[in-house]
Amino acid sequence: MAVISSAANPRLKLVRKLASARQRQKLGLFAVEGEDLVEAGLTAGLEPVDLLVAGENVSAEVLASVSTLPHPARRIAVFRSEDLPRLDPAGAPATGVALWHVGDPGNLGTILRAADGLGPAFVALSAGCADPTGPKALRASMGSVFRVPLGGFEEAPGRRVALVARGGEPIEAADLSGPVTLVLGAERDGLPDSVVAACDLRVSIALRPGVESLNVAAAAAIALHERRRSQG
Repeated sequence: MAVISSAANPRLKLVRKLASARQRQKLGLFAVEGEDLVEAGLTAGLEPVDLLVAGENVSAEVLASVSTLPHPARRIAVFRSEDLPRLDPAGAPATGVALWHVGDPGNLGTILRAADGLGPAFVALSAGCADPTGPKALRASMGSVFRVPLGGFEEAPGRRVALVARGGEPIEAADLSGPVTLVLGAERDGLPDSVVAACDLRVSIALRPGVESLNVAAAAAIALHERRRSQG
């Protein structure tokens, strides 16, 4: 097998193209960098559209030229977005997180990781949320994106529990039994009144006086932990 030695090779051009969210959506593909993340995708059963390995089918220098990592990746895989686990409302986990306009990819990836570690749980995304297949979200998820079912905000089943900064029932005392979807908004704006009104329950995480709010990923992790604790 010939080793790719030119950055103009079509396989490398595709990887560069997939740095764009628009191209990822158009092509239905995304690129994964790094041995651990690539291995997580393969272990989850995803069949790569392409797999580039430094020193095997591409030169290390050329592969480094398309890597977005501080230390260039030695493996880059291209996967199909449709192969990621999808939320099936009829057979969904009893726990879920629904995110409203959470646009920070690092926060989204960290929430996916929390849903994986404190679940099983699904994650449902509204319009305006970060792309879970973007580079920052993928890295923050630490491979959880390959295991956590993803769906749309309106698809989330179960009782909806809104996390609000203040005025809700203390989360540690709330009834979180049965199928539950924890609903969180972006840090700056939180949840709009219309979304909160559509929820079955409002809960808050108690903070020290003078502290405005928690990072949305931290709040999601605490809420998932309380949900897990409530189940015994």
